[in-house]
Amino acid sequence: MNLILQALHDIPSAQVEHLAGLSGAARIEQIAAHLYRLREAKPHADIAAYCFEHRIDYGFVPQGKHLGDFGLVVMDMDSTLINIECIDEIADMQGIKPQVAEITESAMRGEIDFAESLRRRVALLKGLDESALLRVYDERLKLNPGAETMLAELKKHGIRTLLVSGGFVFFTERLKQRVGLDFAHANTLEIVDGKLTGNVAGKIVDAQGKADWLNHVRTELGLQPEQVIAMGDGANDLKMMAQAGVSIAYHAKPVVRAQASYALNFVGLDGLVNLLGN
Repeated sequence: MNLILQALHDIPSAQVEHLAGLSGAARIEQIAAHLYRLREAKPHADIAAYCFEHRIDYGFVPQGKHLGDFGLVVMDMDSTLINIECIDEIADMQGIKPQVAEITESAMRGEIDFAESLRRRVALLKGLDESALLRVYDERLKLNPGAETMLAELKKHGIRTLLVSGGFVFFTERLKQRVGLDFAHANTLEIVDGKLTGNVAGKIVDAQGKADWLNHVRTELGLQPEQVIAMGDGANDLKMMAQAGVSIAYHAKPVVRAQASYALNFVGLDGLVNLLGN
């Protein structure tokens, strides 16, 4: 295995050498000041805590495994590809962000059923003018750091991309066009006479829905599960992530970090490229 170390800051050589000692690495390769590959490393119980304390993201990657082995990357939208929870920002237009954000957080921690949480949150938006959605997109929505680098690298390797979200089509379709994603699927807010009705139209895309869409697109592309990478941050992403050969917890809740193949706690989305790059 190779032990990949990456951070937002330059990693001191003493810290790299300490981790090399813990892992019994045969060789240290410095790729950049913030990125190292430790060859022929072995897991050690103290590595996770040491890395977290020093704000280093790490991952044990089988030698020879790289991005070219994959054919599909599936991403959550809110707080994964983008920097906000869209529904919380929509609620802010109604002056009820704290109430909605509290339900969002509870759902992401896995404390309440996602579909029920979505119905409760959307109901609070009843009567809001649909122009508020465009304001959120234009004024508040940004890609998370490293997104452009990651997506460019995926395109270079011919890897297809699916954005699947418990959020809303209004945002996923705009992002799909903006950054050149191959597939997108999400929930639809019901709008009548320019106003949100407080209802979600059609079947809710919940945790199982995300997993189903991953498998639907994977099958359509003729790929095996081990050729899929799934990225998410909340409990609603766990079923989807379980269907992928590699799962990435991106700045995620503890319940997600505990079950993912790799956790990116500090670096941006380009951390995926650093993990699996040549």
